[in-house]
Parts: sequence; structure tokens; C-alpha cells
Amino acid sequence: QVQLVETGGGLVEAGESLRLSCVVAGQDITSNNLAWFRQAPGKEREFVAAIGWAAAIPSYADSVKGRFTLSRDNAKNTVYLQMNSLNPEDTAVYYCTLDRRCWGQGTQVTVSS
Repeated sequence: QVQLVETGGGLVEAGESLRLSCVVAGQDITSNNLAWFRQAPGKEREFVAAIGWAAAIPSYADSVKGRFTLSRDNAKNTVYLQMNSLNPEDTAVYYCTLDRRCWGQGTQVTVSS
């Protein structure tokens, strides 16, 4: 059974940074695509960033481009989301996903103004 566990969320002030981690258990991620999504209160889940199995250049939503950096460590079966220059609009529950078929439980990110 594949399990994804996100950590690293929290409460920060605008302009600060957070680093989210997603550890995948039960499957080697080397040949899988990984992505982060987020869902703010009252809104639909939206795409944040993704990286292909070949660890090519990640893709980002326009709203986070230049501020967020996605990376993966296949040896640790982990994907990271470095989030800089956070603003209140980034407040959401952040989810990681493996091939968009397995999802973690999410980690809350709250940015105060």
C-alpha cells in the first residue's frame, strides 16, 4: 500500500518561507511523477507544481512561479516544496500526489499579513 505523508506546514508571516516534505512509503518513486496541489477554504483544489519521473525541469502554477521550488530526492523517496516570499493568498492545505492517483493527507500552511 502506497502512503504519502506531508510535513512542514505551519503558521508564518507574509514574506517568510517554509519547506514542505512529502515522504512516499510502499513504492519506489524513481519512475513516478510527483506533484503538489493546494486547497484553500471554499475553493477547489489547484495545481501548484510538478516534476516528472526523469527529474526534468519542474512546472509551476503562474501564481507561485519564481517563489516556489520543487525538488525530489529519489534516494530518500521524498519530494520537497521550498516556498519563499509567502503571502496570505498561499494559505491552504497542501497535498502531494504520486501520479495523481495516490494522495497524502495534507499539511496546513497559514500565512498571516
